[in-house]
Amino acid sequence: MSISQAISSHIPYLRRFARALTGSQAGGDAYVLATLEAIVADPANFDAGADVRTALYRLFLDVWASMPVNGHVDEIGFSGDEIGAQRNLDAITLRPRIAFLLSSLEAFDTAEVARTLDCSVDEAAALIDAAGKEIANQIRTDVVIIEDEPFIALDLQTLVEEQGHRVISVARTHREAVEAVTRERPGLILADIQLADGSSGLEAVNEILGSFSVPVIFITAYPERFLTGTPPEPAFLITKPFGVDSLKAVISQALFFDRKSHRKDDQPEPSGALV
Repeated sequence: MSISQAISSHIPYLRRFARALTGSQAGGDAYVLATLEAIVADPANFDAGADVRTALYRLFLDVWASMPVNGHVDEIGFSGDEIGAQRNLDAITLRPRIAFLLSSLEAFDTAEVARTLDCSVDEAAALIDAAGKEIANQIRTDVVIIEDEPFIALDLQTLVEEQGHRVISVARTHREAVEAVTRERPGLILADIQLADGSSGLEAVNEILGSFSVPVIFITAYPERFLTGTPPEPAFLITKPFGVDSLKAVISQALFFDRKSHRKDDQPEPSGALV
């Protein structure tokens, strides 16, 4: 099997990891492209052995550590959220955050995290634990859940509240979702794609984002339909059935990279009509 065949199935997930790490779809994709270019330029540098995925992510992190993103992306073109992400990066210890993303977002076991980061299993476990504590304490906010299945909605609400956030509404339809954010602006939205009345969570979110900016995590059984490289593309996706640790990681990253996220105990914005 050729190298391209071996790594092709891992590329969509590497792109997801890269976006979460950098806070920018453009920046993340630039590093993925640079990684692929490095493999093409010198295939001998990619010694996958029996673990192609670990080798690919390890090479990606080597490239990421050695090459500034503005070598590929014009920093002047960064959005406000991306500028905010750069500001927030200083608040989280970098190596633990990488370990946490590998473990919780990409489902690497501790041994795979250790191999990817070239450290011991004990050190990898310590990094994951430290990151979880740092990120959980970084930002707490108000959340709207758009989900038509009651049991899934309850699971989401429980998980969100365990992280210290406040669920201000659970909407089952497009209309309920729009009405919910009209009453009180959330700092985060968790949205299913298909809703009970046949309406679309994606369309509801697009309508909401037309009025104000808020980080959104889409929940879908078919993430590959969205990780295509063709804009517009959601920055944060979670796959059904979702794992608790994976969703916690995505929530932390979505809030971490949003410049407008606020702690729930901060002074709230006045509720009322959207502007």
